[in-house]
Amino acid sequence: MGALSGKVAVITGASRGIGRGIALALGEEGATVYVTGRTVEPGTAPLPGTVGETAAEVTARGGKGIAVPCDLKDDAQIAALFEQVKREQGRLDLLVNNAIAIPPEMTQRIGFWEKPLSNWEILDVGLRAAFVAAHHAAKIMVPQRSGLIVALSGYVGVTYTYDTIFGTTKTATDRMARDMAVELKPHNVASISLWQGFTYTERAQENLKTVPGMASQLNAAAGSSPEFPGRVIAALAKDPNVMARSGGTYINAELAQEYGVTDIDGRQIVSLREERGSPLWGPV
Repeated sequence: MGALSGKVAVITGASRGIGRGIALALGEEGATVYVTGRTVEPGTAPLPGTVGETAAEVTARGGKGIAVPCDLKDDAQIAALFEQVKREQGRLDLLVNNAIAIPPEMTQRIGFWEKPLSNWEILDVGLRAAFVAAHHAAKIMVPQRSGLIVALSGYVGVTYTYDTIFGTTKTATDRMARDMAVELKPHNVASISLWQGFTYTERAQENLKTVPGMASQLNAAAGSSPEFPGRVIAALAKDPNVMARSGGTYINAELAQEYGVTDIDGRQIVSLREERGSPLWGPV
């Protein structure tokens, strides 16, 4: 049995990329993982991966993967997801708000005024939907007086990267996680924001080929597999003193060193604090 056997997690945006990596890392620790995302049928999205495929891999790793198609732009679908978790499991131990919309214009080196206003979906999915998910998660966690809500953010929270809306979303993500922690603290539920550096997801590897200048800016030593943040989150989920961290924004590479976590190839991922900036928020 894994260290997270009996624990229940919800991961948003887990068809592929970082969300998939987090789901697999948690599955390896024995967790029951609700894998959510929009892609159900192979070949219907520009990139590979479906919720069903990820859920099956979670189970193969030793956990229990449960695929739930969910469009995070639809509040009713988010509510139904958490109703299903409560009905089937009776508890929720971990929510990871990973999903964000990435329109093709986001990585284009043009001004915000030259991009369509529809790009506001970055914030709708990356921030608003994360709030809605946390809203429903807290309704399960608060009565049980335990739980951890993790938001995925990055150095973009303090340093310009790609796009105005993208940066605004991640800065707000950090602040939202911190203020949620203030309100959740009396109920013994933790809220944390994590900064992930460059990750070799399917999309990122395509961007390296197509986005001008991206490859030359990359610090290869700071790049990680999609499973690395999941390994850090698993360490947090196992930490009996995680409430002492609640409200803080943390760099995954630094937490990994504290917890003795390495990437899947055994590497220690380096922090880019000096190059790209420091988190603004500490524990509450």
